[in-house]
Amino acid sequence: MAQKIDAATLDLREDVVYTKSVSKTVKGGRVRKFSALVVVGDGQGHVGYGLGKASERPEAVRKGVEDAKKNMIEVSMKGTTIPHEIVGEFGAGRVLLKPAPKGTGIIAGGKVKSVLQLAGISDIRAKCLGSNNPGNVVKATFEGLRALRSAQEVAAMRGKTPEEILN
Repeated sequence: MAQKIDAATLDLREDVVYTKSVSKTVKGGRVRKFSALVVVGDGQGHVGYGLGKASERPEAVRKGVEDAKKNMIEVSMKGTTIPHEIVGEFGAGRVLLKPAPKGTGIIAGGKVKSVLQLAGISDIRAKCLGSNNPGNVVKATFEGLRALRSAQEVAAMRGKTPEEILN
């Protein structure tokens, strides 16, 4: 079962998935602000995402990284892929995640691909089914990864052995 992780002990890499600039017209002119969607992960099954907003882009990215470290989860993996097929949903965004044989690589769109790379998953197929809004796609991918269960976790919940579940 995916659970929150202490990010201070991990060797994390970060990836800025999406930045946008917004402006507000006020009495003195236009005020420009930035938001950044950032994903962090250690490549060993730990990954998180965060949104940072500030008046300067580097500050927005820094805030996004801090937020991502607070939202870390551990992903259930089976070798280099995921244990089973799943659809993650968030808002109108839906992401289909399918396990793939070793050597397949990551077959996914840009936003999903960065999340999966930083999670340490190297063989997977993914498809965005609903919205292609970057925020919803990243959050839907996380919901899918959070809902993954290994055979050992399912067996423990049912009071059985993993062999009984797999056969």
